[in-house]
Amino acid sequence: MGHIVEIEGVNKIYGNNHVVKDLNLTVEEGEFLTLLGSSGCGKTTTLRMIAGFEEPTTGSIKVEGENIEEKEPFERNVNTVFQSYALFPHKTIFDNIAYGLKMKKVPKDEIKERVTYDGTGTVGRI
Repeated sequence: MGHIVEIEGVNKIYGNNHVVKDLNLTVEEGEFLTLLGSSGCGKTTTLRMIAGFEEPTTGSIKVEGENIEEKEPFERNVNTVFQSYALFPHKTIFDNIAYGLKMKKVPKDEIKERVTYDGTGTVGRI
């Protein structure tokens, strides 16, 4: 198993507000990670930097070993589901989760495998 996400020495500063401070984080393939903290501690900013909606002030972010900071959000092999108002109310949970994979033209059988709960306590790799 390899590193899926590697964050090294990442800082994010807005004016005088140092939102993310010297973040180092490695997420391994198959891991389930939860970011937990008080409002304003940098959880969403970190996710936005991984997705490409924000740029780190300093540090590096790699996805599957590739430095992604110069890539546009649509070029990164990551998907984002926002906390509210971004789900399609007319779609099922499966279809909402699979949407990004469908837009990348992933084959249907692979989408099913990656999105479906397999009964072992884990879901497929998104």
